[in-house]
Amino acid sequence: MKYIVLDLEWNQSPRGKEDSVPHFPFEIIEIGAVKLNERMEPESEFQRLIRPQVYRQLHFKISEVTRMDIGELRQKGALFCDAIEDFLEWCGDEEFRFCTWGSMDLTELQRNMAYYRVDNPFPQPLLYYDVQKLYCLQYGDGSRKESLDQAVEEQEIEAERPFHRALCDARYTGKIMSLLDMDRYGVYVSVDYYRLPGSKEEEFCLYFPNYSKRVSRTYENREDIMKDKDMSDIVCLHCSRMLRKKIRWFPCGQKLYLCLGICPEHGYMRGKVRVKKSEYDAYYGIKTIKAATEEDRDALLQKREDMKKRRGGKKTT
Repeated sequence: MKYIVLDLEWNQSPRGKEDSVPHFPFEIIEIGAVKLNERMEPESEFQRLIRPQVYRQLHFKISEVTRMDIGELRQKGALFCDAIEDFLEWCGDEEFRFCTWGSMDLTELQRNMAYYRVDNPFPQPLLYYDVQKLYCLQYGDGSRKESLDQAVEEQEIEAERPFHRALCDARYTGKIMSLLDMDRYGVYVSVDYYRLPGSKEEEFCLYFPNYSKRVSRTYENREDIMKDKDMSDIVCLHCSRMLRKKIRWFPCGQKLYLCLGICPEHGYMRGKVRVKKSEYDAYYGIKTIKAATEEDRDALLQKREDMKKRRGGKKTT
């Protein structure tokens, strides 16, 4: 398998979020990518400047961070449709996996493709490597997110090119990726949520060494998510046994549901459903199941009691 390390630079409305085009908050102005082989060695590179068609003035923060000039983009930039056609051709037909620093690039790439009505050839679900997450798992505590420039400095990689330009950042991300223990951390793929399952049959589960993740289709109402048996059931990570719930699902705010099941052989399993909004304001759920301890059980019991008090003593679901 090949690896395509992708980085994008984008612009936004100079007049702020309230003046943004619906479903098009960011307009891509540069694509940079590096293709790595199986040994994480660079094989080829791709770079295109893109001429803004929607937000024709650079937001001051974008100009400040990227040091781009609107005159250069107008003069040297390609139209997005031409640039993405060249990029997809450069990606080629060989099996590859996208790799990005953080979780936004693939979503914004697909948003731009949708806006310009470019056919989306990417698989569903679209799995990729979030190199920032993998770096934090290997070199950090797994939760604190290092910036790319911090990681480059920590690994004593020579910063010979400026950050916050697409090809430069793709090169740095590729160098960081070459330092990762992919035999150990390569199992932790990420999934992009721009395109969601369109039906029950398209829902999917991902299994990792210490947790599982299920992504639902979309619903009109957030409450309908927890009425779906596939989302409300808890199974053991180790033996796939359907579990009895020691703590039934209860809401923790408007975006989170928690519960606790118990396996007679493998102990407690904690369930969490995070409710999110899709691109077009429908609701979907991401259920994770993870092994739990007695301390986790006690913490959940306390959290349930706290939520009851906040809701005025009303019975939780």
